[in-house]
Amino acid sequence: MKVSKKNSSREKLLIKFLKNDRMLIAGFQKTSLIDYPGKISSIIFLAGCNFRCQFCYVPQLVLPEEIKKIKGMGENRILSYLNENKKFIDAVVFTGGEPTLNEDLPILIQKIKSMGFSIGLETNGSNPKMLSDLIEEKLVDYVALDVKTRLEFSSYKKIVQKLNRETFEKVKKSIDILISSGIDYEFRTTLVKELHSVEDVIEICKSLKGAKVYYLQNFKKFNDIISKKIFSPFEEKRIEEMVDRGKEFVNIKFRG
Repeated sequence: MKVSKKNSSREKLLIKFLKNDRMLIAGFQKTSLIDYPGKISSIIFLAGCNFRCQFCYVPQLVLPEEIKKIKGMGENRILSYLNENKKFIDAVVFTGGEPTLNEDLPILIQKIKSMGFSIGLETNGSNPKMLSDLIEEKLVDYVALDVKTRLEFSSYKKIVQKLNRETFEKVKKSIDILISSGIDYEFRTTLVKELHSVEDVIEICKSLKGAKVYYLQNFKKFNDIISKKIFSPFEEKRIEEMVDRGKEFVNIKFRG
């Protein structure tokens, strides 16, 4: 497959960033009540992503030219805060970007895990090897995996854009890993009226049969999304229809 000069240049920028700066902590949220079910958590934002989802609202964590502008945070500052606030925080969630792009991720997780925190991970599922290793080593307690649309390559590529078949197969493998893992997890899809249909959601439900839980969450309008396009959320009646039809196949819920 021929790679355009533009995409090739973008790849080189990202690879250079990852090699030179290793893991770039782009942000830290001290407290969240919604990112880890049933626990008070802190959130670590890692820069860099291998997807280019049309409705992504954090281009500053995804595009190499934007990542270059980030000063970053030292992990010692975060570790110090977590140590001082153990009594008030139950968990730490890693998000991005795509956290599993970072080879050093397990090292930082181990440091935080040893302090007594539960660990959450938000991922696009493109690195099943790391996901499997984290689960086997008991370094992660909760995983939220974004399912972009129905699990067909052409449909997935329409949303993700920057996608090859090998990576797509890895996403499907990560889904299988989670379903059989025994740890707590969720699958979720952000619904965009211009990109999804009721039938897309039903097909996702069929693919996730046997999963613990599958959440639908409605698109929220942001001023700066990667594609620069204008998208809109679904009417709640349509989402209710998705839930009613989808529950035949999986434990589906709407996260309002």
